[in-house]
Amino acid sequence: MAGSPLRSVAEVAAAIDHALLRPGLTVDAVRAGCAVAARYAVASLCCKPADVSLCHSILAGSTVEVGTVVGFPHGSSLGSVKRFETERALDDGATEIDVVLNVGRLRSGEDAWVADELAGVVDACRGRGIVKVILECALLTDAEKVRACGLAVAAGADYVKTSTGYAAHGATLEDVRLLRALAPAPVRVKAAGGISTLDGLLAMLDAGASRVGCSATAALLDELADRHAAR
Repeated sequence: MAGSPLRSVAEVAAAIDHALLRPGLTVDAVRAGCAVAARYAVASLCCKPADVSLCHSILAGSTVEVGTVVGFPHGSSLGSVKRFETERALDDGATEIDVVLNVGRLRSGEDAWVADELAGVVDACRGRGIVKVILECALLTDAEKVRACGLAVAAGADYVKTSTGYAAHGATLEDVRLLRALAPAPVRVKAAGGISTLDGLLAMLDAGASRVGCSATAALLDELADRHAAR
């Protein structure tokens, strides 16, 4: 960004969760996505639950973690189902779990419901993987975002995440800044949804995100390399 040092390609790649979540992706597209993740040494590949075992086998030996989604995209599954999804994903080789909290229950003031479901996922991951709680900020008021973040932190989440990418909008800089201000230092922030430009990605990192979910990984990192080469 103007007035600040340009982040290195390796630094930005290490903050990317390469997303393979579109419902129409073929197995060949998933394999190609794994190749992209390995080539650019991103932090993780976030795939659909049915693809975890395949991605784990392809990425074995690389530095790329395999992540998946739970209760995705609407967060409406029962807590027991979310826990089962989590346990199965871990058994299949996932080490990162992005779980959608129950937005409707949160908005209804049923914080105990949300706390219980998140606790089950965190407990299932203990010693086996990290948990990123998706708040779906597009559907929440600022007061609800504060409560949602607090519940995720209290449950033991490693990250609070802005969005699924399936609501009216994805990550915003305002939400990233808010979550970064709310969460204690050990808990990190992930921005996701609608991040399709390099400047947008860099702005999310500057705003306080430690991870950024995107699917245009190769194009964005290639653009960053070109910017460095032009200096």
